[in-house]
Amino acid sequence: MKVLLIGSGGREHAIAKKLLESPLVETVYCAPGNPGMKKDAIQPVEIMETDHRKLIAFAKEEGVAWTFVGPEIPLLNGIVDDFMAAGLSIFGPTKDAALIEGSKSFAKDLMAQFNIPTAESQTFTDFSQAKTYIEQKGAPIVVKADGLAAGKGVVVAMSVQEAIGATFEMLEKDRFGASGQRVVIEEFLNGEEFSLLAFVRDENVYPMVISQDHKRAYNGDEGPNTGGMGAYTPVPQIPETMIEEAIENVLKPAAKGMKELGRPFTGILYAGMIATPQGPKVIEFNARFGDPETQVVLPRLKNDLAQVINDLLQGKSVDLTWETQGYRVGVVVAAEGYPHDYQTGMEIPNFSEDDLSLCYAGVKDDKGRLVGSGGRLYLIEAFGETIEEAQGKIYKTLKDKKTDHTFYRMDIGTKALLNK
Repeated sequence: MKVLLIGSGGREHAIAKKLLESPLVETVYCAPGNPGMKKDAIQPVEIMETDHRKLIAFAKEEGVAWTFVGPEIPLLNGIVDDFMAAGLSIFGPTKDAALIEGSKSFAKDLMAQFNIPTAESQTFTDFSQAKTYIEQKGAPIVVKADGLAAGKGVVVAMSVQEAIGATFEMLEKDRFGASGQRVVIEEFLNGEEFSLLAFVRDENVYPMVISQDHKRAYNGDEGPNTGGMGAYTPVPQIPETMIEEAIENVLKPAAKGMKELGRPFTGILYAGMIATPQGPKVIEFNARFGDPETQVVLPRLKNDLAQVINDLLQGKSVDLTWETQGYRVGVVVAAEGYPHDYQTGMEIPNFSEDDLSLCYAGVKDDKGRLVGSGGRLYLIEAFGETIEEAQGKIYKTLKDKKTDHTFYRMDIGTKALLNK
């Protein structure tokens, strides 16, 4: 088969590498992809992920068997609907189903209607009403832009003034444009976070192993929220009973609820969870693979990913098997200044270590060299029998091959050690 993958980041690099392991797959095209992917025989295609017409024409011309959608924006732009209308096979939720990620207030209504556990919240479009609510509830409290904000539209405010300021920036200053014209203000939940993903076909849910993302920019969960600075799996401090409860009380009713609402979901459903004393509760839903969770979860999948997608597209059930020993850790190297204004143009070193996996993201080709062009540049993933072993492989390499004007967290996975 020839397969088309939509997207350009580290998540898409990881998906493409997994697809290429399959004897069923001859070629993986990635649109637009990035030049770092060429190191793994993935073929970037110079078509933007928003140009549905050109993507459809390319898929037809190349005889692509099916297309896999990585990021959220094309999903919410209706790329799945457009491909299906053109008679092409594509894996991902329709525009209607992707709203589970595209609108936090829609997701909250879904959870209320189908008794899915989540934080208490209210949605506002009026600043003065939101301000009054914050003053009544007190801090800590969480302020979220309703729409997409590249993982940066969430403020965990530790004071009332910080929460009011964040709300003002969204509703009155248009910090996130249309995405922030409505805000969801919700209670702060204490507990360990974990990411629970599943392959979904209508009401059929096939869970993946859990992972833990690191959203804050700096060590010790300090600094601003980012798109993710690293992840690890498994998460030993989350008991199996908590995971089973999340599958039964969150993933399954969400898939069933979406079908009942006339928005049947096919694709990757991501539940950002928190383990509270009252049980698992939802922080957010996404309608696609997480980044950087994908880069550590997919290496643990023993199945042929292309066969899994084939079966799901044909309405067949799948039986997933997973690596049961050891740990996978992934550390993101980001440009100095990220997630705000950041440096570009720094040269990316060559990595040749056999026991490491590289997933490139914000890079471009400059006269045969890879240089930085985005906020998150690349992720290094490693396997270890212990968390410490996996961490050691990555941090030794990063110390030996320092990239100028970059930074990375030194504590990815350490929560697992602290909670043993």
